[in-house]
Amino acid sequence: MRLTGMMLAALVAGLAVVAGAQDAAKVQLKIALPKPQFTGTPKDIRSPNLEPARNGKPRPAIDVPAGADKLLSKDCKVTSSDPEPIIGELAFITDGDKEHDAATYVELGPGTQWVQVDLGKEREIYAACVWHYHGEARVYRDVICQISNDRDFIDGVVTVFNNDHENTSKLGEGKEKEYIETFEGRPFAVNGVKGRYVRFYSKGNTSNEMNHYTEIEVYGKE
Repeated sequence: MRLTGMMLAALVAGLAVVAGAQDAAKVQLKIALPKPQFTGTPKDIRSPNLEPARNGKPRPAIDVPAGADKLLSKDCKVTSSDPEPIIGELAFITDGDKEHDAATYVELGPGTQWVQVDLGKEREIYAACVWHYHGEARVYRDVICQISNDRDFIDGVVTVFNNDHENTSKLGEGKEKEYIETFEGRPFAVNGVKGRYVRFYSKGNTSNEMNHYTEIEVYGKE
């Protein structure tokens, strides 16, 4: 069938309507941020895998389907590879307090450590954001996020963020960039992965060998 000019114009117009409807079905994820607070002199941090400097520009916005911007993780139970943190309590990680002070973050021991948020039941997840210690400029190593319905993360594990580009934590070679911690945390899209448990890994940082978490937020559909 040969398309006439009028038919082609109608087809293009129809595609534009569909695209517009799809865009209208998206909403911009709103993430409440703590106050910026760096202490001391910023360090000259170098890494072959470090993301480019943004020079004060905010991180790009994340668009999610309408209705998929609900905060699912508030006050959810948190477990860890280090059940007795050196500083803080695991409950701090989902209590909603992202500010930088000694009463808001958790310190775990050196080496590869993880913290795990139990969402209570399987959820459809579209975004997550993690805040490590952000009182000074530093990079946390081997930041990895996985989702599963298996609390032991043996079956059905989906990796949704991984900047361990040398696979030193033995969870696969990552493609994302390392980044300098700020009050913005590190948000990223997840695109509808279903699961009950969300686990974050890290392996020390550029200031010391310890692992720190201030807050984790998981967004999706209720």
